[in-house]
Amino acid sequence: MSNGIAPTQSEATAQLSAEGVAIWLDDLSRDRITSGNLAGLMATRNVVGVTTNPTIFAGALAKGSSYSAQLGELANGPSTPDVDAAVWAITTRDVRSACDVLRPAHDASGGVDGRVSIEVDPRLARDTAGTIALAATLWQTIDRPNLFIKIPATVEGLPAITATIAAGISVNVTLIFSLERYAAVIDAYLAGIEQAAAAGLDVTDIGSVASFFVSRVDGAADAALASIGTPEALALQGKVAVANARLAYDIHTQILASPRWVALAALGAKPQRPLWASTGVKNPAYPDTLYVTELVADGVVNTMPEATLQAVADHGVITGDTITTNVADANATIAAFAGVGGDLAGITEHLETDGLTKFVTSWEELLATVSTGLATAQS
Repeated sequence: MSNGIAPTQSEATAQLSAEGVAIWLDDLSRDRITSGNLAGLMATRNVVGVTTNPTIFAGALAKGSSYSAQLGELANGPSTPDVDAAVWAITTRDVRSACDVLRPAHDASGGVDGRVSIEVDPRLARDTAGTIALAATLWQTIDRPNLFIKIPATVEGLPAITATIAAGISVNVTLIFSLERYAAVIDAYLAGIEQAAAAGLDVTDIGSVASFFVSRVDGAADAALASIGTPEALALQGKVAVANARLAYDIHTQILASPRWVALAALGAKPQRPLWASTGVKNPAYPDTLYVTELVADGVVNTMPEATLQAVADHGVITGDTITTNVADANATIAAFAGVGGDLAGITEHLETDGLTKFVTSWEELLATVSTGLATAQS
């Protein structure tokens, strides 16, 4: 892991933060926590949150020796090691520790930032009841107010989001690709807040973000455009994902002006912020800061892999709001994509299915890595 960070504040990330963009790190490992790297990124790169997923945990467990001691304790305990229980113990410990590191950012922002996200077992993505139960158990186990429970935005996940929010548990809704599903996610959040308020809960303590994936949309859209092959189609490459995200933000702003939201805001409810996820550029021909500098607006979150974060810090050019002034252009881009034969609905549906498959594969890799670690650690 590359952890070399200059002990100075980045002007670009400071500007990004000043524009109202919350910078979160899309990575976590025990070494980041114990080495002081995470605290360093908070101090020099304006990081105020962390997101995790099964892929991140699988990668962390596969590297170095940071987990050796805990694996040894689990392997040589009084009972036969259980792989699922070991994964639970390892990941919840990391997230709890990260929550503690980020607690100052949470307190300073009035509970808005300083958040750390952990995902429910992705094998439950189509299981509403199972997701609700596991979200509650994760929340109780980690026991930190600045935790987010990640729930995928599947059709089955939507009622789980509402129920979890209604129980007073903060949620990071993940794996959103389409505007239609994003609108449904917003509705699920608002319904949850309404139910929480009706039950007498303090809604000011409940937070949420909606993770709208970016680069994966361009990957699929660009491939479709290349297949179409016309000059009009090729001219749209690298533009669809940003346009899609900008229109998502436009939906967000419309909701904030709605009577339904105004009533909830009067109770002290926090807006569900759009979060730009999958912001590492997949195509090396594109600027490595593309999905950061082109998605700047007040009240959004951008969660970045470290390489993207450091690229922004090194040479990112922040020019102010790049979303609200470009909504008309975004609508034109999406219309043009359809006009050349692009099927955005089909692409986003495939991306959700593919994303779930990848998360399950990563979870199984995580289980295998921990299983090997337990076997190695047994004395």
